[in-house]
Amino acid sequence: MKAATIQLETLTCPSCLQKIENAVKGLNGVEKDSVQVMFNSSKVKVNFNDEQIEIGDIEKAITALGYGVKKSSVKSV
Repeated sequence: MKAATIQLETLTCPSCLQKIENAVKGLNGVEKDSVQVMFNSSKVKVNFNDEQIEIGDIEKAITALGYGVKKSSVKSV
């Protein structure tokens, strides 16, 4: 299991938060209860099974919605 913090471009509306949260929770390999989208800091925190999904797949799901990903940090948990 890995824990990731993904820094996004600045989020401009609270509904953005819901869209990102739903998209990330919908991915296979993501621990759904771990998904946190922080509006003020424009960050997503998520735990995921690195045997099922990679950080790049999570980033792609976010960028597909039109939100820019600045950087991600991943660590084992």
